Amino acid sequence: MGASADHNESCGVCGQRCRLRLDGLTDDRFGAPGTYAILQCTNCGLEQTWPRPPEAELKGLYERFYNAGVKPDSAYGGLRERFLASRLYRLWLKWDGDMSFHGRHGAGRLLDVGCNEGRGLSLYAANGFEVEGLELNEAAAARARRRGFQVHSEPLAEFIPTSLYDVVVLANVLEHAWDPVMMLDSVRRLLRPGGEVWISCPNAASLWRRMFGRAWINWHVPFHLWHFTSKTLQELLGRANFSIISIKTFTPALWVTQSICLKASGPGGGRNKLIRSAPVVALMTLLIKLLVLPFFHKTNHRMAGDCLIVVAQSNK
Repeated sequence: MGASADHNESCGVCGQRCRLRLDGLTDDRFGAPGTYAILQCTNCGLEQTWPRPPEAELKGLYERFYNAGVKPDSAYGGLRERFLASRLYRLWLKWDGDMSFHGRHGAGRLLDVGCNEGRGLSLYAANGFEVEGLELNEAAAARARRRGFQVHSEPLAEFIPTSLYDVVVLANVLEHAWDPVMMLDSVRRLLRPGGEVWISCPNAASLWRRMFGRAWINWHVPFHLWHFTSKTLQELLGRANFSIISIKTFTPALWVTQSICLKASGPGGGRNKLIRSAPVVALMTLLIKLLVLPFFHKTNHRMAGDCLIVVAQSNK
C-alpha cells in the first residue's frame, strides 16, 4: 500500500479538503508494510494518516504486528508485572506523568477501552473503581479475564452494557480509532449523565514533533490514524457533545527515548531493535528525565508537551 501522489482527499471528520503535510512515512516500530502520508484539513486543522486502511485490514495488521505484547510467563513480563504493582511505579507516575490514569483514585463503574491484558484494570480496581474492560484482541482479552476481570470483546459501537458507567478511559486509544467521532458518540452513549471520559493521546503540536521530524515516535503509521492538537481534540469533543473539564500536556521521558532510538537508527521501515532493548531504553529514559527534560519544563505549560491529557464530561 502506498500513499497517493494526489492529496485532495477530504477530512475524515468535517469533510473538507486536505493538504499534504508529510509524505513517505513507514512503520519504523514493527515493520508493517506500506508507505503513508500525513494530511491536514484546510478547515478544521485535524491531521490524519493517509491512506487510512479499511477496518478489516487494520484488524489484520494489529493481529500480525501489534498483538498482546510480551508473554506473561517471560522474564521480562514478570519484571514488568512486579514493577507496575510496586511503589516505585506510583512514584514514577508522579514524577514522569500519568498517561494511563493509573494514579487516579475514585469510585463508581469504570470501563477501560482497549484494556489489553488487563494490567490497567488491576490498578484502577486497587484505586477504588468497579472495573470492566473492552478489548477486541481475543488473546489479550483472555489474559485479562484470567486476572479475574470482566472483559467484553464486541466493537465499541455494538457494545450494550448492563448499566451505564461513571468513567470511560481512552488511554492512547482515540488516535487508533477508524472513526473518532463514532467512538466518542459511543462513549457518550455508555456514560451516565455527567459521566467522564479520560483521554490521553499524542500531541501533534508538541515541541518534540518539530525536533524529531520524521523520527517522531508518535507518527506510528499505520496504527495512529489521527494526530490531534489541543484545539482539534477540543473541537472533536464539542462535536460529540462533551464539555472539557481539564486539558494539559506533559512529555513522557519514554517517548523522547523512543524518538531518539528512531532517529539514531535512521529510516528503514523495519522493526526497530534499539527500542526493544529494555536495559538501553530504561537507562536512556532515566537520563533523559534527569538531564534533558528539566530544560524543557515550560513546554508543558505552553501546551507543547508530547502527550495530551483531557478530562471531559458528557452533556447528555
